[in-house]
Amino acid sequence: MELIIISPEKTLFQGKVNLVQVPGKKGQFTVLNNHAPIISSLGKGRVMYKIDEKEQFVEIASGLIEVNRNVVTVCVE
Repeated sequence: MELIIISPEKTLFQGKVNLVQVPGKKGQFTVLNNHAPIISSLGKGRVMYKIDEKEQFVEIASGLIEVNRNVVTVCVE
């Protein structure tokens, strides 16, 4: 699936990933390939994504996530 992480200043990441873990307002959740469409707010924490088996992290203060047709867009502060 495609992951795009954007901030007001720039695109922080764009590329193919195996999974994405985000800090939802009501708890952490994971997005995998073919996930149902969703829009959710995010709280303070870290966004973790895996490329093959390598984990990458982005610390965030808050944000939004949209998942639609294997494209995950995360807008962060």
